[in-house]
Amino acid sequence: MNHKLVDLAAGLYFVATPIGNSRDITLRALDILASANVLVAEDTRTLRRLMDIHGVSAVNRPLISYHDHSKAKVRKRLMEYIKSGKSVAYAPEAGTPLIADPGYQLSKEISDAGYLVTAAPGSSAVLSALNVAGLPTDCFFFNGFLPTQKAARRARLKNLENIQSTLVFYESPKRLSSMLRDACDMLGRDRSAAYCREMTKKFEEVHRGSLSALYDHVADRSIKGEIVVLINRAEKPSINEEQLILDLRIALKGMSVRDASETIARAYGLPRRQIYRKALELGKAIN
Repeated sequence: MNHKLVDLAAGLYFVATPIGNSRDITLRALDILASANVLVAEDTRTLRRLMDIHGVSAVNRPLISYHDHSKAKVRKRLMEYIKSGKSVAYAPEAGTPLIADPGYQLSKEISDAGYLVTAAPGSSAVLSALNVAGLPTDCFFFNGFLPTQKAARRARLKNLENIQSTLVFYESPKRLSSMLRDACDMLGRDRSAAYCREMTKKFEEVHRGSLSALYDHVADRSIKGEIVVLINRAEKPSINEEQLILDLRIALKGMSVRDASETIARAYGLPRRQIYRKALELGKAIN
């Protein structure tokens, strides 16, 4: 037994669960699952199996199903438990709660009512993939699942074209080829990327390369398992320094230094402090 009973305050406890390896669960998560008055799960069978593996008993405690199709009456029932002083532990089928998983509305209603909402962190396919993809991790943009319809998917990708962050998506293995083909068209065939399959599981795979190389790799293959796709950030467009100074001079004619700096920085996607210094230099030159 790797858990201990702890005294939990009334409230909602989000518990991250393994995404493939049953040992990827924290001791604190096991303590909460062993101690909570009420257990809630996206899939009650999956939670029962996990608890059985780790010797955590669910006997004499409610075990309630909560998923995307749960009605408001389920949330109301859980709210009543918390109002009466009970601790409620929620576990997703796999990974970190609310990350492309249900639970947001439950979290919002409990926190809006002034009750404790806290989390026991743990496994996440997004973070695991970022560890191994070989792409920048200082800034990333998680977009969940792209639309299933081609036109909508391509439009979404086009909207993400110039984001200065590593792009991260979940994708169905059945749509991986189509998604990579559309990414080639919308984001550029040579942009570096990776797809990670079955993270933390026995058949974990990581494939890195350009978008076109990844598409060629999967185009004629039958892919199975859970997929995370990561795409490198857009290259910063070259800045025309003369045009920037001209735009800044025009902005300074009708705005304060602060407002002009903010406007131009936003337009060029540059740090406001950098533009503010230029604005001050222009102001001194004019005076």
